[in-house]
Amino acid sequence: MGYLEGFAVTIRQHRLFGGKRMTTEYSGGRTAKKKGRGSDPGADHDQKAPKPERMHGRHVLNRYEDGMEKCIGCELCAGVCPAKCIYVRGADNDPLEPTSPGERFGYVYEINYLRCIHCDLCVEACPTEAITETKLFEFSFTNRRDAIYTKTELLVGDDGKPQQMPWEDWREGEDLLTSGWMRATAPAGDARFEGVEAWSGELGYGVRAPEPHQSAENEGPDANEAEPDHSSAGGHH
Repeated sequence: MGYLEGFAVTIRQHRLFGGKRMTTEYSGGRTAKKKGRGSDPGADHDQKAPKPERMHGRHVLNRYEDGMEKCIGCELCAGVCPAKCIYVRGADNDPLEPTSPGERFGYVYEINYLRCIHCDLCVEACPTEAITETKLFEFSFTNRRDAIYTKTELLVGDDGKPQQMPWEDWREGEDLLTSGWMRATAPAGDARFEGVEAWSGELGYGVRAPEPHQSAENEGPDANEAEPDHSSAGGHH
């Protein structure tokens, strides 16, 4: 391909010539944080590209609707992590003032985002749905220490919303539809659970709606099997 043919490829992508724009004006959130600019969700400048519903982004540690933490410190997420980026240490609950409904809770919880590959295996391994991944993927660090998130940064606040660090560019809706793939096929990726509300309620969100069924041609050989009864799903595990 010569020079002129190469320029022609670029020109054909321009909106003036009927092409589809492939890039957006994004400043990493700097423009959006300036007073009077970027605050309008419909503005053309400093907009993120649309993300798929099942995108894997920054993790959060969830709470039950009564405020108790879901993490029981079992360390299964750390054991399954292929990048070895998760460090967990559990501790016994105080019988008078328990942190979680189980015998133990996650006393130490760290994720090293210099290693994390956002594979979502930690979400699949978690028996209590304590850890999920949001849609936030626009976060960067000026030092290595900030890249290691502790329980303080990962645990949702008293309103159930994710903690927002200064170096993160959160936008509306990025805390919704978290770990969509697992919610669509829970537990453990079984397609028969699609469309079933199998996850317990979360502080600030209640029982999140599951993803709808996939089309019949994509459901596989077990598509016509009856779905399991989950009338008792929800609540503490």
